[in-house]
Amino acid sequence: MLPVERRKQIVTWLNQEGALSISEISKRLNVSEMTVYRDIKPLLEEKKIIKTSGGISLTPITNDFLNACTYCLKESNNRHPVQIILNDLRVEQLCCPHCGLLRYKDIEKDVSQIICRDFLSHSTVSARMAYYLMDADFNLSCCQPQVLTFESLKHAEQFQKGFGGNIRRFQEAVEEIQKRMNGEHDCTCHK
Repeated sequence: MLPVERRKQIVTWLNQEGALSISEISKRLNVSEMTVYRDIKPLLEEKKIIKTSGGISLTPITNDFLNACTYCLKESNNRHPVQIILNDLRVEQLCCPHCGLLRYKDIEKDVSQIICRDFLSHSTVSARMAYYLMDADFNLSCCQPQVLTFESLKHAEQFQKGFGGNIRRFQEAVEEIQKRMNGEHDCTCHK
């Protein structure tokens, strides 16, 4: 097997398994560990993989260098971002709760944790425990239909009194945003 073929195989295994030790790769390819180190050198230089304490893994997907939302690809400079932590510990950055809920629905089985920010206090909140205000008469200039997150029901209700809208729990908000994006309700997502 040529070095380029071995590199492709290593990346395939990493996509399937997340991380591998050098000795495991050596056994699987039936080559020396020194050969494995030579094979992975270009992958390290191209930043496709990273060294870990146990061997190597794929470079985590973070959009910091792109500063873009994983879902809509907008520049992610919103004050109300969402982070999805996957079971393989990769982290996805999303610009707003709208995109966070849609992305969650797409990859639900792969999600370990989803985190958002409280609209008023900006404190970090488990998205599964948050309250979601939809249809409020308040423009954040982000994706539509707009979704605001609150840590407490009391704060969501107080904001609702001033700006209207409907309060939903996590699963209800996921289902509602999905319905709207599928055209079951009026929606204008600026994707």
